[in-house]
Amino acid sequence: MPGADKRKAGGGDEILALVPASKRTKNEVVFSSREKAVIQSGPPRTSSLSSPIMLLEGHQGDIFSLEFHPEGQYLISTGFDRQIYIWNVYGECENIGAMSGHSGAVMEIHFSSDGNFVYTASTDMTLGLWDFIAGTRIKKLKGHSGFVNSVGGARRGPTQLCSGSDDCTIKIWDPRKRGQCKTLENSYPVTAVTFNDTAEQVISGGIDNDIKIWDLRKDAVLYKLKGHTDSVTGLRLSPDGSYILSNSMDNSLRIWDVRPFAPFERCVKIFTGHQHNFEKNLLHCAWSPDGSKVSTGSSDRFHYIWDTTSRRILYKLPGHNGSVNAVDFHPKEPIVCSGSSDKQIFLGEIEATN
Repeated sequence: MPGADKRKAGGGDEILALVPASKRTKNEVVFSSREKAVIQSGPPRTSSLSSPIMLLEGHQGDIFSLEFHPEGQYLISTGFDRQIYIWNVYGECENIGAMSGHSGAVMEIHFSSDGNFVYTASTDMTLGLWDFIAGTRIKKLKGHSGFVNSVGGARRGPTQLCSGSDDCTIKIWDPRKRGQCKTLENSYPVTAVTFNDTAEQVISGGIDNDIKIWDLRKDAVLYKLKGHTDSVTGLRLSPDGSYILSNSMDNSLRIWDVRPFAPFERCVKIFTGHQHNFEKNLLHCAWSPDGSKVSTGSSDRFHYIWDTTSRRILYKLPGHNGSVNAVDFHPKEPIVCSGSSDKQIFLGEIEATN
């Protein structure tokens, strides 16, 4: 797809000169013409993106979820149009593939930790397990009786999935076993789920505002994280597995300590600035790979990024014309992405962490 900030060369007599990489810095644009050579310098580039901002278009409906491949070469996105699109992160960011099979909006999508599989949760009351290399669905997991809002995969060990649904249940799936799953009964619809680092616990959030940590050996709630005053819309485990990031319709983003034997007051950071509005979208959140930054979308059409130490807003990124529902950090470079109800995806580079 074309870069968001590309412009035609003026006058038609300028062509991009092929200058050896050794003679040119990343932030120089070198043109040659019949009369003169022009060097235009912009801010220093920090990533391998073709432009500081790239616009990806193709979805025919609201984008609800997206994620970078663990190796960083690809991006997947999905949403209301039921399509799963695969994009190149570098070059022209072209759409290189599509997977389809759900008959309802796809609410959440994730890569497996090795990048070979993709997991999806849909309003058609099913989960999908997809072979990313082949581009096909290999399992359709049925069992929920309501919209499936969220899906999470185990970070290590055999493939295990957890899912949360409007039917007030959390289900644990082993895709290798046909038709079998473990069900945890909740009192309210579940809007977000994820495993802990060892996949011995499931962390869930719902419209009752509490975050629950479930012990899978006892099939019971181990403890609750109380503090949010409205529905939890997104959960994400920190890269080191020690903390959980939660986004809520109370317009706060919180970090909780989920390590064993942590202090009684587990809420360690609160971030504010973003908004939820009457649309009540499930706005997802994300950690940077080094844990120094957190991010979430917002119904005010901005993409927010905070510093986890100072709790200061580092970036309030504009460009979207609708609610920003999904965000992610690139695993290897200072690149962020955002997907919105305006059907567009932005890739952009930020400053490198010192």
